[in-house]
Amino acid sequence: MAHPSDHDEKPLFGNPWIFIRGVPSLKFLPPEGPFEVAFAGRSNVGKSSLINALVGQKGLARTSNTPGRTQELNYFVPDGYSGEGDDLPPMALVDMPGYGYAQAPKEQVDAWTKLVFDYLRGRATLKRVYVLIDSRHGIKKNDEDVLTLLDKAAVSYQIVLTKTDKIKEAGVPRLIAETMEKIKKRPAAYPAVIATSSEKGKGLDDLRAAILQTVSV
Repeated sequence: MAHPSDHDEKPLFGNPWIFIRGVPSLKFLPPEGPFEVAFAGRSNVGKSSLINALVGQKGLARTSNTPGRTQELNYFVPDGYSGEGDDLPPMALVDMPGYGYAQAPKEQVDAWTKLVFDYLRGRATLKRVYVLIDSRHGIKKNDEDVLTLLDKAAVSYQIVLTKTDKIKEAGVPRLIAETMEKIKKRPAAYPAVIATSSEKGKGLDDLRAAILQTVSV
């Protein structure tokens, strides 16, 4: 099986990616094989926009907040791989359901928590979760709840700040420092924060490099 270390950054992220399946429950997960990195974040944090910018495809991850769509783990792989049998991709991106809907009924929140926690705890090929935080708001209570869930599941995660173009440039280093301070005692947190702007293309190369390093170890 090819590993991401066999690929340099340009081919992996420069070639087309495709959506292969939505996973509403664990029985629908693709076979374990390629390493996976997952993206988590509050609704409207800019997760779909970041994934699209990361792979250079505007329409890959849907940017609508369709409830059925947000309740699934959405799998993306480089084009040309079926994700089945021996035809496994070098890597898969997993778009996790958005959290933090103000009006979400308790059953929906419970279903989200169960799906996500079961996935986090039971997926040996999951290398890291990138937790997206809106630069304008910083880490909020429901973000902290998710970080605690990740700590409990013992899954490595890294904070990615989104929408840095929406705040003053001088405030970005301070926000990074504040975020680092908030996560420094968390056992599963990776001790570095990546600041990005999907709209301006800032930080995307840093994120691509971090992903490749993660799945190549």
